[in-house]
Amino acid sequence: MLSRAVRPAFNAAAAVSARPIAANAAGYATLRDIESRLKSIRNIEKITKTMKIVASTKLNKAQRAMVDSRSYGQTSNTVFDKAETKPIESDDKKTLIIVCSSDKGLCGGIHSGLSKATKRMLEKNPNTDLVIVGEKSKAQLSRSNGKNIRLSFAGVGKDIPTFGDAQAIADQVSLLPTDYGNVQILYNKFINATSYEATPIEAFSEEAIRESPNFAAFEIDDEVLANLREYALANSLYWALTEGHACEISARRNAMDNASKNAGDMIDKFQILYNRTRQAVITGELVEIITGASAAEG
Repeated sequence: MLSRAVRPAFNAAAAVSARPIAANAAGYATLRDIESRLKSIRNIEKITKTMKIVASTKLNKAQRAMVDSRSYGQTSNTVFDKAETKPIESDDKKTLIIVCSSDKGLCGGIHSGLSKATKRMLEKNPNTDLVIVGEKSKAQLSRSNGKNIRLSFAGVGKDIPTFGDAQAIADQVSLLPTDYGNVQILYNKFINATSYEATPIEAFSEEAIRESPNFAAFEIDDEVLANLREYALANSLYWALTEGHACEISARRNAMDNASKNAGDMIDKFQILYNRTRQAVITGELVEIITGASAAEG
C-alpha cells in the first residue's frame, strides 16, 4: 500500500502519461484523415488529366469541322448582304432567339455566358420567344425565363454536329405558328483556344427576305422562298453549332487543365501537412518513451 506522501506524485505521473496517449490517438486519426484526403485528391487529378487529354484530342477535329462549316453560314450571309436584307422592326411582331448550347458540363462558364447574354437581350426586348439547343442553357433559363421558351432540343453535340442536326432543328423552328419579324441565333464565337464570345447571327424571316431592296435581282419565285429561308436557317445553325462545339471542347480542356493544377497544389499542401503531422506524432511517441523510461528509473 502506498504512503500518503507517494500518492500525489503517482497520481501526477499517471495524469501526465495519460495525456500523450490521447494526443497520439488524435494524431493517428488525423494522419488517417489526411492520407484519405490525399488519396481522393490524387484520384481527382488523374481524372482531370485524362479528361484534358481527351479534350485535346477532340479539339483539332472540332476546329476542322468549324472551319468547314463557316462556308455554309457565310454563303447565306453573302446572299443577304447583296440583297440588303434587314430585320422587320415592328412592335406587333415578336423576336425569336435560338440559343445554341449543349448537354454537357465541366467546361467552365461557357453555358452561363450564353444564358447571361440571352437575359440581356430579353431585358432589351421582352416580347421575345426562345428556342434552346442543349440542356445546360435550358436549365439555367427555365428558372428565370421559362415562359419565353417555345422549343428545346437535347442530344445535339454529343459528337461534332452535322448538317442533318441543323436541318432537323430548322424544320421544327419553321413549324412554329408565330410569324416572327426578327430571328437571331445566339452562339459562342470561337476567338482562339482560350477565349470565346456569345455572338448573335441574323436569320431572317420570309417577310424580311421578300422585302429586301435587291432581292428581285436573284429572280427567286415566291413558291420556293420558304425553302430558301429554311435552307439559309439550317446553314446558319450548322455554323453556330459547330463553332459552339469547338468552343466547348476548348473550354473543357482549359477547365480540366486548371483543375489539374489546382489538384496538384492541394496535393503539395496536404503532403506538407501530412509530413508535419507525422513528425509531430513521432515526436510525441519519443517524448512518451523518454518520460516512461525516466519514470521507471526514478
